[in-house]
Amino acid sequence: MTPELTWLAWSALLTAFLWIPYIVARSIMVEFPNPRTYQDPTPPHMPAWIKRMDRAHLNAVESLVPFAAIVLIAHVAEISNTMTVMWSAVFFYSRLGHAVIYWTGIPYVRTLAFAVGFAATLGVFFEVITAVPAM
Repeated sequence: MTPELTWLAWSALLTAFLWIPYIVARSIMVEFPNPRTYQDPTPPHMPAWIKRMDRAHLNAVESLVPFAAIVLIAHVAEISNTMTVMWSAVFFYSRLGHAVIYWTGIPYVRTLAFAVGFAATLGVFFEVITAVPAM
């Protein structure tokens, strides 16, 4: 397995786990799931930090899809170099940082973490597009 796929796997696992704090917090702070909460999907009033947990998860899902597609394209095309590895690691750490920063409600830094993750996606894309095709 390439390093890029390893970083993609860690990024996918991180994204897969980001729903847990939201559900736990909502169950503890707002209300425990009951038949009424399953019938009406509209969430009740929740504290801002719980809403931020939910948004951090949704944002991670939205960011993972294009990153994963580009990393998989790079893998199929056998494009792997120090830059693709670096950008893949940067993506993971930026997403981890973004989640923590989003949960804690730190303004501006969250946007920076998101932008770094987006730049990492673009970085892998650039490496794929500019790779010399194998003959």
